[in-house]
Amino acid sequence: MKKMMDLVVTQNEQLNQNYSLIKLTTTDKAPLTEMHPGQFVEVRVDGSPSTYLRRPISVNFVDKQKNELWLLVQAVGDGTKKMCEYKQGDIVNLLLPLGNTFTVPTSNPEQELLLIGGGVGTAPMLFLGSRLKEAGFKPKFLLGARSKNDLLQLDDFRKYGELYCTTEDGSFGEKGYVTDHSVLKNTQISQIYTCGPKPMMVAVAKYANMNKIDCEVSLENLMACGFGVCLCCVEKTREGNVCVCTEGPVFNIENLTWIN
Repeated sequence: MKKMMDLVVTQNEQLNQNYSLIKLTTTDKAPLTEMHPGQFVEVRVDGSPSTYLRRPISVNFVDKQKNELWLLVQAVGDGTKKMCEYKQGDIVNLLLPLGNTFTVPTSNPEQELLLIGGGVGTAPMLFLGSRLKEAGFKPKFLLGARSKNDLLQLDDFRKYGELYCTTEDGSFGEKGYVTDHSVLKNTQISQIYTCGPKPMMVAVAKYANMNKIDCEVSLENLMACGFGVCLCCVEKTREGNVCVCTEGPVFNIENLTWIN
């Protein structure tokens, strides 16, 4: 059940010049609302005169021991830039949790699960990977970026599975795009999960379809309200147009029109 609530910032870690990792907890020490991989929150950005609507941010991780919600925020506009300025002790109003979730397999822990993230789309892959490991799986992560400076939270990802990387300039991992990485050629993959720029996700979806691999994608359409009113996030599917914020953000590629 979604709630509107105030959380307090416990830490704001500047990962590089464009990204901040913001950690929040409840103001009264009560347990956080239950959240699942793939879901997102809507953040009210106070103090930004040009930001009228909430900003959708993927759930990056939930640290149950510390009762913390992690949000990976890329500073791309006035709203997210203001968020990246949050300080310890700041109070932030959120609507959470929103959206559906990735599918966690219920059998055969030996199957190969590949989690592919690009840019800020790596955010939900960390939480998903942690849950998959809890369920007895050994996920593999494939992260893509322009250069090594854009690859984030690598040590956190390594806690939950094998890590592979690509960079467009070849500064870290294999040079090229995620769909060029050798792990796709050397591993019998059973399931792919992906989030990132749409061209990347379309390429991954086409690869998965061609190789008959089940694939779920988390769309990053603009979701201004979070509950299907503003119609900013409409996506065309095989069953018609749907709001990503209520019917997604996670979709099986078989339900999208990206592939023939």
